[in-house]
Amino acid sequence: MRETLRTDGVAAETRQRLQPERFTAAPGDTVLLYGDVRGLSDPAVVGRLLDWVAGGGHLLLRTPPPEGADDEQAPAPPALLQALGIDGLLPPACAALQVGDEESHVELCSGWRFSFTRVTPRRAWGDADAGYVFARFGHGRGTVDVLADFDFLDNGSLDEATHQALARQLLAPNYGRGTVHLVHDTAPDPLWRRLVRDGWPLWLPLALLLAGWLWRRAQRFGPWLPSPATARRSLHEHLRASGALLLRHGQLPLLYDAVREAFLARLRRRDPATAALSGEARVHALAERLQYPHTTVRDALTRTGTQDRYTYFARVRTLIQMRNRL
Repeated sequence: MRETLRTDGVAAETRQRLQPERFTAAPGDTVLLYGDVRGLSDPAVVGRLLDWVAGGGHLLLRTPPPEGADDEQAPAPPALLQALGIDGLLPPACAALQVGDEESHVELCSGWRFSFTRVTPRRAWGDADAGYVFARFGHGRGTVDVLADFDFLDNGSLDEATHQALARQLLAPNYGRGTVHLVHDTAPDPLWRRLVRDGWPLWLPLALLLAGWLWRRAQRFGPWLPSPATARRSLHEHLRASGALLLRHGQLPLLYDAVREAFLARLRRRDPATAALSGEARVHALAERLQYPHTTVRDALTRTGTQDRYTYFARVRTLIQMRNRL
């Protein structure tokens, strides 16, 4: 719309905020407020805006967007609309529009219709029962237009001749007299909210990269390697570990001495008379008592040769068996 107006020789500008100081000194200007009129809640700003209209300005407003509202329970009109004489809002409904030989259209389907009883409009579109989709009110030397919606003013909609004609009729009161101010919103969202809502294609990948970098750099909550085994106090395990260490270091005679001493200790407890013997006499007595060959008993009680692994295991096995028979 801005470029179309400029092509037609009309000064036009667009901006996000209302900024009344940019037009209140120019009574021939036009202000089209595309955003939600509920953002004009400051009585001082509303009064300043109406004073400008009374001096000859042209103001175009729309009813609040119905998104998220129940069509059966329309909200109360905002303060600015009430100041203009709007009594209530009614459920949305399309309005038929026919321009010359163009195809028939339906317009203003998405905005609240409105009603009024205290004022008489210069022009109106609709009826008292279903509500109005458009009304033009006089205010001092100026004009205020209230519409259900501005959807026909979008870039894509203005490609149609019907919408172009409707837009031209709306801007008629001050057309060519001053600047047309196309205001997107009365109170734009804060920067942080716009970044959250519209900037997620940028900040979401950055947030993931930051999380990955922190994960790589942060101190780990656990070690890479498993924790070392805790110390245990089992005497049996310590004895087995000590024996395995002596075996690896070739201390087989020392291990043999321990097994032989264990056998002799039980012999002294179970058969002190045989234990008191020595040499061949003890070998002969043990052979008869345990029913073992003399040579086997003699070899089992002999320390010489236990450095050999096979000799060591054979004599230890015999000593354990003899001990178990006592």
